Amino acid sequence: MIKAGVREVRQRLSEYLRKVQEGEEVVITRRDEPMARIVPFARKQARSLASHRGLRERISTSGKPLSQIVIEQREERF
Repeated sequence: MIKAGVREVRQRLSEYLRKVQEGEEVVITRRDEPMARIVPFARKQARSLASHRGLRERISTSGKPLSQIVIEQREERF
């Protein structure tokens, strides 16, 4: 946790925001009394591809592949 006064945070905001982005917490003080806190957002955990397996299994494909449709559309233009 980093403590900094209002004036210092105002002058070096980009630096403090960078530290917050890296996971630090910044407490902003006025006359050594805490008045605000800047904390990073909780990042969403990326789901593994295995968690999407059920969705992929439920999707059924029918008809021509998209690549074939595109080729045919291009040939019709010329």
